[in-house]
Amino acid sequence: MLTKFESKSARVKGLAFHPVRPWICASLHNGVIQLWDYRVGTVIDRFEEHDGPVRGVDFHLHEPLIVTGGDDYKIKVWDYKLRRCLFTLLGHLDYIRTVQFHPNATQFPWILSASDDQTLRLWDFHKRSCLSVLTGHNHYVMCAAFHPSEDLIVSASLDQTVRVWDTTGLRKKQLGGPLGEPGFPPAEARNGPGASAAAATALNVQAELFGTNDVVVKYVLEGHDRGVNWAAFHPTLPLLASAADDRQVKLWRMSETKAWEVDTLRGHANNVSCCLFHPKQELVVSNSEDRSIRVWDVSKRVGVQTFRREGDRFWILAAHRSQNLLAAGHDSGMIVFKLERERPASAAGPGDKLYYVRGRELFCHDYSRATGGSSGVDVPIASLRRVGQQAQTDGIGSGPRFLSYNMHNPTEGNILVCSEVDGGCYELITFSLTNAGGSVTDGKRGSCLGPGVFLGRNRFAVLDRVKREIVVKNLNNETTKRVSAPLPNVDCLYDGGASGRVILRADDRAVLFEVQSRRVIGELTAPKIKNVVWSPDGSKVALLCKYGVVIANRQLEQLCSISDTVRIKSGAWDVSPSGGTNSNLFIYTTLHHVKYCLPTGDTGTIRTLDHPIYATRVVKDQLFCLDREARSRVVSIDTTEARFKLALANKKYGQVMHMVKHSRLCGRAIVAYLQSKGFPEVALHFVRDPQTRFRLALACGNIEAAMESAFALEQAGGADAEKSRDVWGELGSEALRQGNHQVVEMSYQRKKDFDRLSFLYMLTGDSEKLRKMLKISNMRNDIMGRYHNALLLGDAAERVAVLEASGNLPLAYISAKLHGLEDVAERIKVAIETQEGSVEGLLEKVPVGTKSGGRLLQPPTPIVRAGNWPTLEIKKTTLEDLSAADDGNYEEEEVAPVADAGAVDTAWDDDFGADDLGGAGAAADDDFDMGDDMGWGDDDGLDDLGDFGEEKAAAPVDDMALDEIGDDAGFQMPPAGRPPAGCWVANSSHAADHMAAGSASSAMQLLHRQIAASDFTNLKAPMIGCYLGSTVSLPGVPGSGSIVVPLMRNDAAGHPGKDSLPRTSSTLRSLVGGVRQGYRFFQTGKFNEAKAAFSDVMAQIPLTVANNRAEADEMKEMVEICREYITAIRIKAAMAEAGADPVRSTELAAYFTHCNLQPVHMLLALRSAMGTSFKHKNFIAAASFARRLLELPDMKSERNADLRMKATKVLQKSEQMARNEHELNYNENAAFQIDCKDFVPIYTGEECVKCSYSGSAYKGSAMKGQVCLTDGFCTVGSKTIGLVTGI
Repeated sequence: MLTKFESKSARVKGLAFHPVRPWICASLHNGVIQLWDYRVGTVIDRFEEHDGPVRGVDFHLHEPLIVTGGDDYKIKVWDYKLRRCLFTLLGHLDYIRTVQFHPNATQFPWILSASDDQTLRLWDFHKRSCLSVLTGHNHYVMCAAFHPSEDLIVSASLDQTVRVWDTTGLRKKQLGGPLGEPGFPPAEARNGPGASAAAATALNVQAELFGTNDVVVKYVLEGHDRGVNWAAFHPTLPLLASAADDRQVKLWRMSETKAWEVDTLRGHANNVSCCLFHPKQELVVSNSEDRSIRVWDVSKRVGVQTFRREGDRFWILAAHRSQNLLAAGHDSGMIVFKLERERPASAAGPGDKLYYVRGRELFCHDYSRATGGSSGVDVPIASLRRVGQQAQTDGIGSGPRFLSYNMHNPTEGNILVCSEVDGGCYELITFSLTNAGGSVTDGKRGSCLGPGVFLGRNRFAVLDRVKREIVVKNLNNETTKRVSAPLPNVDCLYDGGASGRVILRADDRAVLFEVQSRRVIGELTAPKIKNVVWSPDGSKVALLCKYGVVIANRQLEQLCSISDTVRIKSGAWDVSPSGGTNSNLFIYTTLHHVKYCLPTGDTGTIRTLDHPIYATRVVKDQLFCLDREARSRVVSIDTTEARFKLALANKKYGQVMHMVKHSRLCGRAIVAYLQSKGFPEVALHFVRDPQTRFRLALACGNIEAAMESAFALEQAGGADAEKSRDVWGELGSEALRQGNHQVVEMSYQRKKDFDRLSFLYMLTGDSEKLRKMLKISNMRNDIMGRYHNALLLGDAAERVAVLEASGNLPLAYISAKLHGLEDVAERIKVAIETQEGSVEGLLEKVPVGTKSGGRLLQPPTPIVRAGNWPTLEIKKTTLEDLSAADDGNYEEEEVAPVADAGAVDTAWDDDFGADDLGGAGAAADDDFDMGDDMGWGDDDGLDDLGDFGEEKAAAPVDDMALDEIGDDAGFQMPPAGRPPAGCWVANSSHAADHMAAGSASSAMQLLHRQIAASDFTNLKAPMIGCYLGSTVSLPGVPGSGSIVVPLMRNDAAGHPGKDSLPRTSSTLRSLVGGVRQGYRFFQTGKFNEAKAAFSDVMAQIPLTVANNRAEADEMKEMVEICREYITAIRIKAAMAEAGADPVRSTELAAYFTHCNLQPVHMLLALRSAMGTSFKHKNFIAAASFARRLLELPDMKSERNADLRMKATKVLQKSEQMARNEHELNYNENAAFQIDCKDFVPIYTGEECVKCSYSGSAYKGSAMKGQVCLTDGFCTVGSKTIGLVTGI
């Protein structure tokens, strides 16, 4: 049994698979109906309107409907899209056991139900009425089911019979006319609508009282000795299976006139609750209250396999209509499982050949002989013998699991066929390569664990399943050598890619081992390895894991590793002879997708799949594969995206630009990918949206393209002036960075940023335009603008006029006197005196002739008056210049695969269409958008992200610009560096590093995501400490500011550069000191100080970076210590408040002893609890505390002799009294947690919510969403990743 999914719930009484989606509906004994997605293991929905157990459930084949029947006598039809009950069918008088939609529910909208009222009922769920009542059973009807294709119903009852009913009459009646006679008008046409309604009412009354003759009993099968629990039709053959309380499963055969018993299957040890025929194999599956599921061979009528589950009785079985999936419901949930693996055993042969097993035949598939629609020709090689204890039957799991072909032997064919029968065995088959089906030698067999591997032309290796040794044998099956594995727990070996080498799997590691020299060549971590695929040239290997792919080189050194959310099914390397993808492109398949992976780590989705396939070979845009029936197929794929990324990674820029011009590359994913790789200029060729083009043009420094997009955005924006100003502002900033002040001038003009424009004219020495700005300010009545422009022009008279016009007459007088404007000064003096003012003493406030005195300010003379400043030339790269790329380095042999890409319909558009469907396809977008996820603080990281983006965009430009500098360039601006704070934020996901960089908002976001921090009052001090402790300030030379030097923790061996990380103020040593101080305060009874010390440690831990795994574990242990002590101190305070209440004080003293304290502190807690309990005459509790106190190791020392004597006396007295005076909410024998709010016990199974950081528990859900009372800053009940320590 291969378990695919398992759930925990109340007893499952009904199960139904969705016909298409990976859903299963389970009806429970507690009245809940659960809708599960068994692929991802989550509950999609719950329906809770039934009163009492729900025993029957079924999906509609085409519509979004579910039907259920329960012990409340009701049949309910639900719409799972609307998530509500549509209507209820009433009529049954007792429990409803099963319900089922008609298999052809589109033509016959019928529901069949079976009930303990001894009847079956057929319902029309469109008209919501009862069609027929089937009577005849004289005990509970346990189940009823439609035949998949015929007009038959089978029912099973506790009256020990199975009945088969014929519904032909009802079908003909529903299709129109009595018994379907053509041309006979319906009742409404003959007698009018009133007569039709009256007739229908009469028929319903008759049906309720006496039943109907539309459905008649065809057979009554008697043979069981006790009540029959289940009966089921064979999907195609005239067979029935029934299960009963006599512990037997019976097979019945039907003809047109009679039915008879064929055989009885015995083996269950208790009531058989359900049975069914396997939808794809000649098997019967049954389950029982004896806690087992048994599988029976229909043709041989013997049991082939038994699965047991300890502690849970099985009640129900269900089979998927189209897949080999079964489900079983038991006392504590359900399981979805397969009986055996469906992956066909296959192995690549030399040249264009593939060897695989179908049924019991070994075939060779020749790709070179492919015709129009086929992938090649199948040539039978040999018939495989059945092996193991079930050799007489096609037992479950007896088929071959692995094939290995001897690539080292060019003269003949050697294949190892390995299976898992009887713990593992192999068979060596030898045949001629020229006449494959002619001379076959077999019979060489042995035991092994996992697959076998050929080491050379005439030897192979298997793993001994007992000693786990590598056993080397020759082609005569004779053992030549035994080699001990380098690891003790090796459980599988795979091909090592070269003669004499094997890859060993041990736990989550893969080891490349050379058998002859017995040395380990390479080792890497790869969890749950399922298969190993070597590239055609042997330079790379792909290790297929359960949920990922690891690609390594020939020495097993990891090149990249990718993970997926669904299971990896298979994979194959590209073997195209041209295009550069040979041995560089790995295609792998999941349950519903074909994906690719490159050695650089890039991955993406190629297309979706309707059914799982197993890849065997990839040539250009064709994927050769096997389906689950071991039939060879060819699937069209479009690898344009993968080839584009591969060419970009290999710096084949000619091929890249050829694909840009001639391939269907589009979408935001490829644009984001190019940006993340530092090629925004290439992304410009894909984008037509002006906003996106504008961003890309700024990223690559293309001012012309940015201006074009800015004009387009301005025209499209219309009235949105604010957005237009932002665009021109960004363009002006980039142009200023490059030194293009002409574009800067235009941007400021468009933005109407007059202050910056005036300053720009002053820097460029354009006095004429500066005077125009003065006039504009005068026209706008902008006093400050006039003054600033006059100041920048050095126009003293204009400044005096501005001050006078603004009413600042004293300042105007002083300015006029200082600049020698005597006439103006006299006029202003008169104006001041007219307003009853005085000018006496004004000039005394302004010293003249000193450095601090006033003087005439003249605008600076610009150094360069050229059209633009000397700039760092933004030269077009080869990628950006399409014509240069087409004439350049493009190789002719690479044209073929690019041209073929147009012939495939599943291009990038189809890929994005697949992603829109949801599911695992969305992983492609996640991969391309990795550039967007590099920073955690999106809100506050404007400077950091800006530096990050500029560095990536400028890197290729800088390399090309340094080679050639134009003659007219007198100065070259050095490339901008990156501040340490930007590196810290980008390199770390730890809140302390973000806080050290000054990014408080992203640090708080990280703490909120990781530990659900919401109240940062208690974290303020350690956060400020992180910020202040990450830098040191050094005094500079006289007249300059201080120098801020960042302190880094990873610069011991050398300057880390871009990978730098800050040094933080809080260390593990300081945390240990805080905990010890809390211990001292607790020991001396200073509980407030102890609580403050532990709370301080609790607040520092999230902002402390661990140096290794041991420190990380110690920090997590400190969180638990602080939680326990803070809880204990809070309980101690509550004991003081409840001193007058003997019950509560005793309970709190008891809870106090269940805090995980140090032994010396536990002694104090137990002493206090013992005294409190004894004082209030709760002798049972006092005796318990006395025993625990006497068991402590410290009680044996001499200093505790008095306490030991006192505890002994209390124990003796308590054992004599042996009663509690009060009823206490305390059970010392049951494990419990302490509610950190109300200080009451939370026993196992009771509902509670926890703090994701401190782990404090709170009973019920009242504290959900509130701040934790233990740490004071985290939200209770939030599911988070937990404490991040930096390791």
